[in-house]
Amino acid sequence: MKIKITFPDGLIKKYDKGITPIQIAEQINEELDKEIVSAKLDDKEVDLNHKIMYDSSLIFYKFKDEEGKKVYWHSTSHIMAQAVKRLYPDVKVAIGPAIENGFYYDFDKKTPFTDNDLLKIEDEMQKIIDENFYFERREIPHSEAIEIFKSLGEDYKIELINKLPPDETISIYVLGDFVDLCRGPHLLSTNKVKAFKLLKFSGAYWRGDEKNKMLQRIYGISFPSKKELRAHLQKLKEAEKRDHRKLGKELDLFGFYEEVGAGLVHWHPKGGIIRDIIENFWKKEHYKAGYEIVFTPHIGRANLWKTSGHLDFYYDSMYAPMKIDEQDYFIRPMNCPFHIMIYKSQLRSYRELPIKYAELGTVYRYERSGVLHGLMRVRGFTQDDAHIICTPEQLEDEVVKLLDFSIFFLKSFGFDRYDIFLSTKPDKCVGEDEDWEKATDSLKKALDISKLPYKIDPGEGVFYGPKIDIKIKDALDRSWQCTTIQFDFNLPKSFNMIYIGKDNEAHRPFMIHRALLGSLERFFGVLIEHYAGNFPLWLAPVQVKIIPISENHFEYGKKILDKLRNENIRTELNIQNEKIGYKIREAEKEKIPYMIIVGDKEVGNQNISVRKHKKGDLGAFQLNEFMDRLKQEVNKKQ
Repeated sequence: MKIKITFPDGLIKKYDKGITPIQIAEQINEELDKEIVSAKLDDKEVDLNHKIMYDSSLIFYKFKDEEGKKVYWHSTSHIMAQAVKRLYPDVKVAIGPAIENGFYYDFDKKTPFTDNDLLKIEDEMQKIIDENFYFERREIPHSEAIEIFKSLGEDYKIELINKLPPDETISIYVLGDFVDLCRGPHLLSTNKVKAFKLLKFSGAYWRGDEKNKMLQRIYGISFPSKKELRAHLQKLKEAEKRDHRKLGKELDLFGFYEEVGAGLVHWHPKGGIIRDIIENFWKKEHYKAGYEIVFTPHIGRANLWKTSGHLDFYYDSMYAPMKIDEQDYFIRPMNCPFHIMIYKSQLRSYRELPIKYAELGTVYRYERSGVLHGLMRVRGFTQDDAHIICTPEQLEDEVVKLLDFSIFFLKSFGFDRYDIFLSTKPDKCVGEDEDWEKATDSLKKALDISKLPYKIDPGEGVFYGPKIDIKIKDALDRSWQCTTIQFDFNLPKSFNMIYIGKDNEAHRPFMIHRALLGSLERFFGVLIEHYAGNFPLWLAPVQVKIIPISENHFEYGKKILDKLRNENIRTELNIQNEKIGYKIREAEKEKIPYMIIVGDKEVGNQNISVRKHKKGDLGAFQLNEFMDRLKQEVNKKQ
């Protein structure tokens, strides 16, 4: 019996019933079967040896595809777990997923892993790869799965199975002498993993809950070639040099203090200068774009958060209430309800729309201590938040403007590479189907008008509306979520927002949530790592360091300092009694863009000698000539 297989390019071919994706690949191209790692059959990812029993659409995934990487890395995590069980039979295994850059597996081991253990595990993994075990998928009843893992003493797997419905079929994978609970899919066999490295180990609470037992987590990475692995390890070394936590301390930009509390950022003076530059630029451009900047409270009554849905959907991320006048108040996790209150302060006409409220609003959300990470994951952060309230007819045009505005902002900070995703209606949502269709269609049309390439992320919209996410690429080609444009069908209805239309009737407006940079804290961390602390001149906290050769030249240096500061050029004067070479090295360490060297020659000629960070001597300049150069560079955002 024949079945029809439809490929992504629309081609339809007939094959024998029961054929597998790997067999189809072999028939298409002898080399293809060596490259593919998994397949998608209709809407489900499957193993390459999965038998196809009905007419289906088929997509092949290679390692270069995100889906392919996940399968490759997840399979390697199973190999690592098998190696650990061989070496340490008393260890209990927990979970081992693929993550953004590699994989990890959590283990319950009485004594901590050591660097020497990682080397042993790597050796054992190579043996398993060389033995070339097949990833054998089995589907068994719930009760049988419980018995298998009871016999193996794997308590964590039993706990996971018990959370599944008793009538659900359970999938397990057998890899030689190792059995694991897993949905799959996986590689065909272990020898498909050509290069790997275990990177580090750390503690991790079971299921991320601090009330649970602390497990030991091993992180790793794998690739189809040693060349790719070497390139990745080199990138990790570079990322370590750029780590914003390390540079933040070295450049004295920000800090965290135990006496105050974890995840609460202190912006030091130099970091504060950069934040001030960002905020001033943000405000100026928002005023030009027709936004109205507002300021709202940091706390609100419980009823406000009940109406907005935060108490129902985000309570676990909110801090405990405080009693004021016998009523519960919560510190704000978001700014949205306050902007709505301003909108509702008077009756609005269609002639006033769109209304655009923007705020650099600090919010507070509870994050578990185990997930806090420098500036990237904190408990108090400032969102560059805005809400656009408009009529349905204005929707498309406003999204086009938003996309242009977003790209302008990202490019201004040096990010000109990005991935754009359009997330559509999830299974659980609020709002009418008609509104979802109109909003999603508006997003698509706006992306097309803007000629921005994008990918559809099916079902990944938030429950209250579809959204566009823009992920920037940094200097190391890493992706960071920054800009988000989200429709909201929930809050306008919950707060009974209306405007009076041309027909003199009340209508419900559309509302768009929007953040360009995300949070200032996280964006600052990304900036630090993108530039490795070598900020462009317009962002540098100190733009020029004046370095007198000796104390005889301090007075001339002070005159230059005053002139530069009068022109709003951020300048410092080094009056240390040190040798000139030492002073220059210190300025290089501080990553200051320009140095002015002054000695007898400069005093005599009434000019300056200029050095540029990482490039060296630029020669002699008249001060006014140099200041013009700096201003041009700042204006170009260089």
